Amino acid sequence: AASAPERVYRCPALRDELTLGAVAAALRDGRCRNVVVMNGAGLSTAAGIPDFRTPGTGLYDNLEKYNLPQPEAVFDIDYFRSNPKPFYTLAKELYPGNYAPTRGHYFVRLLEQHGVLLRCYTQNIDTLEAEAGVSRERLVEAHGSFATAGCIDCDADADADDVRACVMAGRVAHCAKCDGVVKSRITFFGESLPPRFFALAQQDFPRADLLIVIGTSLKVRPFSTLVNHVDEHCPRVLVNMEAVCTAT
Repeated sequence: AASAPERVYRCPALRDELTLGAVAAALRDGRCRNVVVMNGAGLSTAAGIPDFRTPGTGLYDNLEKYNLPQPEAVFDIDYFRSNPKPFYTLAKELYPGNYAPTRGHYFVRLLEQHGVLLRCYTQNIDTLEAEAGVSRERLVEAHGSFATAGCIDCDADADADDVRACVMAGRVAHCAKCDGVVKSRITFFGESLPPRFFALAQQDFPRADLLIVIGTSLKVRPFSTLVNHVDEHCPRVLVNMEAVCTAT
């Protein structure tokens, strides 16, 4: 039996030239006007922020001193309710102001300045995209961030300056209304991702004419599945230190 013909990948936006030079030319010539960027932890390691999974250097590996039942517990909502202190200790290290954006973060801002950024989706909680100048309208923090905080009981917003003062002093912040524990609006294990993430992803990815994926292993769902939601003719560019898993 005759073998099936080899599928030829068609990419009209790049004039079927699958190179970084073709991507740059498409951006320069205005052939890509709806760029979606997906950022992962690898984008921030150059800023000095420890990542979550590299053996020996990952954030989880550095939490042994906190005597957690398992390292992931620091981001577990049930554990946080019973013992918020480890998270506050860790937050002092990761809090905005301790690190500066990298060139990769400013690249995303540059896309927005040139009017071609449809949206930037980030897994990172460090606010470096916003600090680099990416607007809130164009930014989706899939797992939340340290930018805002609220009560885990009544959901009242907390004063950002008060929370920062508590974090830097090593104290747990409490709600001014009900005295409940205050948590940065970061998505913990056991919590749902922000509704804005799902609403915008549903409309953005089918519209994308270029997808740029930076510094992520694409292991965490549902973020990892987004790469499959662009049109089949949309070029996908991966900027990463290693191969990534295939999301399904």
